[in-house]
Amino acid sequence: MIRYANLALLILYPVAWYAPLVRAGLLPLFSLSEISVLTGLQSLWASDIFLALIVTAFALFAPYLKTIGLGLLHFGFLSPRALPALHLLGKLAMADIFLIALYITLSRGIGVGRIETAWGLYLFSGCILASLWISWRTERALASDPLTFGPHH
Repeated sequence: MIRYANLALLILYPVAWYAPLVRAGLLPLFSLSEISVLTGLQSLWASDIFLALIVTAFALFAPYLKTIGLGLLHFGFLSPRALPALHLLGKLAMADIFLIALYITLSRGIGVGRIETAWGLYLFSGCILASLWISWRTERALASDPLTFGPHH
């Protein structure tokens, strides 16, 4: 089951990248613009390439590479010795959620405009948390039976 939950993340992550994370507007009377991971990254690439590289690594590459790595491990194509590297990728992915939460908190504190969280923030956060849970379950399974994952299962 854990294998298939991990494979589901390969579909859910791209959905979360397109989904609206927040709705933001300058004045309370006007409609709010939806901001997703991808639209946010597009804006960053236009204004700050270095920060865009960092956020792209945290938001897209780290969680997706970790998910692919866990999938390879679950199906016996990657050694369990790669788990520490996969844990590092998971920590980098969590840093992205922290940055988004910090941005929302700071924006609300400024008092100019309006920001509302959207369903994509919960989906993206859920994907990251599910990935952490899958990693934890994988580590526990390997600790109890080192041959748990492999081509024979």
